[in-house]
Amino acid sequence: MKISKITIRNFRSIEYAEFDSKNFNIFVGQNNAGKTNLFEAVEWFFNGTPKATPLKDLHPRGDVSKTISVTIEFSDALHGAENMRNEANRTKMLSVLSGCDELTVERSSEDPTKRKLTINGSQLDKNPAGFDKAFNDFLPKFEYIHTKQYFDEVAKYSAKTPVGIMLSSVLEEILEDNPQYRAFRDKFDELFDDEGSAVKLEFDRLGGNVKAHLEKQFAECAKVSFQVSSPEFSDLLKNFQTKVDDGVETYASEKGDGMQRALMLAIIQAYADYRKDREDAGKSFLFFIDEAELHLHPTAQRKLKDVLLSLSADLDQVFINTHSSVFVADDHPEQKIYKAEKEDSVTKFRAVDTLDKPYVIFELLGGSPSDLLLPHNFLIVEGPSEVEFLTRVIKRHYPEKPAIQIISAEGDTHQAKRSINAIKKSFKPLETSIFEERIVVLCDAPTPKAQAGFDEFIKEFKAFNDRGQIQVLPHGSLEECYPNSLDWKRTEQQVSVMAGKQKIQLSKRVGDLVTKEQFETEMKPVFETLSLAWNLAF
Repeated sequence: MKISKITIRNFRSIEYAEFDSKNFNIFVGQNNAGKTNLFEAVEWFFNGTPKATPLKDLHPRGDVSKTISVTIEFSDALHGAENMRNEANRTKMLSVLSGCDELTVERSSEDPTKRKLTINGSQLDKNPAGFDKAFNDFLPKFEYIHTKQYFDEVAKYSAKTPVGIMLSSVLEEILEDNPQYRAFRDKFDELFDDEGSAVKLEFDRLGGNVKAHLEKQFAECAKVSFQVSSPEFSDLLKNFQTKVDDGVETYASEKGDGMQRALMLAIIQAYADYRKDREDAGKSFLFFIDEAELHLHPTAQRKLKDVLLSLSADLDQVFINTHSSVFVADDHPEQKIYKAEKEDSVTKFRAVDTLDKPYVIFELLGGSPSDLLLPHNFLIVEGPSEVEFLTRVIKRHYPEKPAIQIISAEGDTHQAKRSINAIKKSFKPLETSIFEERIVVLCDAPTPKAQAGFDEFIKEFKAFNDRGQIQVLPHGSLEECYPNSLDWKRTEQQVSVMAGKQKIQLSKRVGDLVTKEQFETEMKPVFETLSLAWNLAF
């Protein structure tokens, strides 16, 4: 059984988000964009409100008037039910499903202790007796590996850690009827409890000494004795340590952060295998991994992705959030990528497709043109508004055209900088590249104040200008070039008081709504520049 769709409402910064999922799901975005809120929303769905967290803390800005809800749609439900080990729980779930292979489950803040089930479009009015236990047994096993989780939490022995559960169970199975272990217990009793043993005699002597001091305060004290109980299975493992030989055999606690992070993930995967081999055969696991690349070299990141892809190829499903271009770059048919963006403290997610991916990778690499490898051509534009607008127009109206990497020359969304200087800065790494006669630069019309810098730029790159690779808009900003409809077009004075964020929001709106005819006729200079970049492309 796997997650096919997640819908979240009013969970912290997420007002509304809905996404379909595949076997391997990647979420990217800037720090504080809300990726972790998504993972914690799903954790809340599975585990309820954490004991130390008031429910109010999960509401957006603490506004309890808004109902939190997390709704998850599951597919292959019959397979999950049919493979349940507990016969009574299996019977209950198969009866509730009534042959339906899909179900929808919701947890909301209106009654956060309960989850509502919808099957075949009908919500269950009342759960049958014992259903909650059966349903929890039926759900996939949720494993959330967050950035605050450390190696010791899964690798040290305790009753609830993955290593502790695995080792205790293995020891119990092996030792319960093992004659060597029984002989050890007998020898232990002989050493500590037999009246004539040296340990027993010494313990009795110490007890008598303590008694002599104690009866000075409590005269009625008759005896003090020390006893040692026979060791339980768990006692044998309290000093358990993990050793790793990677050329130098040492304890895992002495290895680097990257090795410890990788080992932690490996233990959790082994724990999943162990559970399936024993109590949870046929049960799927959901791995939610926060910053999966943490502490890992890019080569190790790629290997980890291969491991996780392999893990998700059968029953299991993987969700990761990341800042790593390595996880995003390679395609896979069962891979889905979403980008988290936050505007005005609200997180939104959008699917990343083939046309979007180069821009996502470009951002993950730090936004340097020298980091980009061999698109069909480059188009350097003034700022992020042009990037947002043109990528949307290309995606909607020209998906069949050659792939062009659009680069923001100045990259400052908060205040305007001297654009020509920024273009020169972006242009430098490409001067001697194979794109020498192909790259296109789109400039705003220079203001009188910027004219001298613009003339210097044209002079420095005279060959580019002579070949027509430098194009200039008829106005000083993109906003003045928008079609004069739906309140898109701006005057020079209006542009001068717009913040960078306002320009970007406007560019997204126009890019999502402008028709192909409007773009080609009312924004002809921009269209012609884009056409030139396509014509010069490889």
